[in-house]
Amino acid sequence: MADENQDKKQRTKKAPAKKAAKKDAKAKGAKKPAAKKEGKKASAKKEAKGKGPKGKEKKAESKTETKKASKAKKEPAKKAAAKAKKPAAPPVVKASARYVRIAPRKARLIADQVRGMHIESARALLQFSPRGAAHPIHKLINSAAANAENNHDLVGDEMRIATITVDEGPTLRRFRPRAMGRATPINKRTSHIKVALTPVED
Repeated sequence: MADENQDKKQRTKKAPAKKAAKKDAKAKGAKKPAAKKEGKKASAKKEAKGKGPKGKEKKAESKTETKKASKAKKEPAKKAAAKAKKPAAPPVVKASARYVRIAPRKARLIADQVRGMHIESARALLQFSPRGAAHPIHKLINSAAANAENNHDLVGDEMRIATITVDEGPTLRRFRPRAMGRATPINKRTSHIKVALTPVED
């Protein structure tokens, strides 16, 4: 009987020990999933910081933005350097005569002869030209030379006719009586003449 009682006592002692061991195992098992969750959170944070694919996209975007900013800074400097390198454009002196009572087709014949000439040779040509458009164009060139002297402090006799254009102005419509009670139209055309002078390059 005594042996049986001792066996029961040993069994009862072993049973709580087994139960305690099982509880410890369960507690460890419960800790492991928590550790896994923590690992997932850490990986998500790393992705957000830039180690994952999303972070790479963000890094690429930031790099492109920095490149654009650096280009924007460099462009004004380049433009300023280009402006400094370019020589200053020669001054252009303009004069115009509007509503000149001559047909544009007739005035253009003289304008084509004078275009690009030195002012002195143009004056000589216009002075001895038999065409009627020579007189108003001669006056206009003298006016442009006077503008160069008074407004731009240039020498009027050392200029060149850079451009000269003749545009059509309004037409005065008149009528002439003819035989059998008829009337024929007479078109009195006008011209707008513009001249631009530039200094002669040495």
